[in-house]
Amino acid sequence: MKYHPLHSGGPQVSQLGLGCFSMSGAYGANDDAVSEASIRRAVDLGVTLFDSSMSYGIAGHNLKLIGRALKGLRDKVVISAKFGGLLDDQGRRIGYDGSPAYVRKACDAMLQYLQTDRVDVMCLSRVDPKVPIEDTVGAMAELVRAGKLRGIGLSEVSAATLRTSHAIHPLATLQMEYSLWTRDAEAEMIPTCRALGIGFLAYAPLGRGFLAGSFSNATEVPEDERRALPRFQPENFDHNVRLLDTVERVARAHQASKAQVALAWLMARGGDIFPIPSGAKRAHLEENVAAAEIALGPAEIASLDAAFPPGAARGTRYHAHGMTQVGL
Repeated sequence: MKYHPLHSGGPQVSQLGLGCFSMSGAYGANDDAVSEASIRRAVDLGVTLFDSSMSYGIAGHNLKLIGRALKGLRDKVVISAKFGGLLDDQGRRIGYDGSPAYVRKACDAMLQYLQTDRVDVMCLSRVDPKVPIEDTVGAMAELVRAGKLRGIGLSEVSAATLRTSHAIHPLATLQMEYSLWTRDAEAEMIPTCRALGIGFLAYAPLGRGFLAGSFSNATEVPEDERRALPRFQPENFDHNVRLLDTVERVARAHQASKAQVALAWLMARGGDIFPIPSGAKRAHLEENVAAAEIALGPAEIASLDAAFPPGAARGTRYHAHGMTQVGL
């Protein structure tokens, strides 16, 4: 495992983190005992960066799970926790809240759920269009000064919002979707992060399972939220699955899986890129962590770049409403 500063002047963390999204029912039922064992196994394997959210599961389920799993290990890890997304009693997304009052409420809930005295990075999951970003970030900055947070971050914002926010209080991280088939961040967001010393957390680095070769046709996509995403629709799927031929060829050369190649490609983009693949099962975790040992050659990276130029995937990454909530 390689370790790099999370941000300019920040703590050293494993370049490959663990996203805990799928541990709270996003892709079907989960066994908490299995998920907790996977989190502890991740620490054994050298993973020190964990990502969660207030909206992963009902009533802080994901954060509570992490708090239990990391009990006694808290000082060995860095936890990034998102807030802002609101759920109803059934766990359905109903909007966003970036108000200063909710910032403070969410922080106190995070501390309680995690059973800790500080959150390493508190990250706004989406900009609330009803609240000036200056107000949201200003409230987060107050919590840093109060000692409840060690750093703050944003997710899926524009470069202008990133710069405005960083001027109010230095940001630790930016979180965006980034993978072989989602390379939007390369044009402006990654260069802006590098100019400002902000670490980049790449979520959905395996294309929600697609880049791992989990599905050979659209009918194999499980009956979860992926079924509604444009890239998984039958009219787009056949085009997209053909993009995996190069990944398969590189994987064979390394006696590796397609998932490992996709993660190795991301880590080769720079030490300030931190993929956070999500996985509750130990086998997937161990497979992903092993990707840190794969060194892709320049020719292999060039062939993957050529196979997946920006815009190669057919279909937007979210449905129409979801796309209106990114880049604000």
